[in-house]
Amino acid sequence: MESTPILVESTVNAPSETVWQALTHKEQMKEWYFDLAEFRPEVGFEFQFSGGPEDRSYLHLCQITEVEQGRKIAYSWRYDGYPGNTLVTFELFPQGDKTQVRLTHTGLETFPVSNPDFARTNFEAGWNEIIGQLLPAYLEKKTA
Repeated sequence: MESTPILVESTVNAPSETVWQALTHKEQMKEWYFDLAEFRPEVGFEFQFSGGPEDRSYLHLCQITEVEQGRKIAYSWRYDGYPGNTLVTFELFPQGDKTQVRLTHTGLETFPVSNPDFARTNFEAGWNEIIGQLLPAYLEKKTA
């Protein structure tokens, strides 16, 4: 499998403080990302959630590895019962009253190639929808 990271960028119509809150408050994350039982933007904090295709679900196991308050958060991303461990990083770049959001997902080549659910194209489609559509739509609604 290709080892090139997935990189998705979007400029959203919200200040970076508002975007940071959307990335780090579980009540807001539920509106555009995933429904988490608990979330704290602290290095070492572990969280999990279920998601996947409509006919099956995967337990995602994550641990926060880096936090730069208001600017960057990174966490490991793996699946219970499957080999592989990846890293998801969100970075914020303020641009006046807008913010550039950069998502990087590395390590996809560590997932089993025998499972088509772990295909790079699925991650690309998912992140493009999340960063390119769901997050901007949530922020537009929130700031309207």
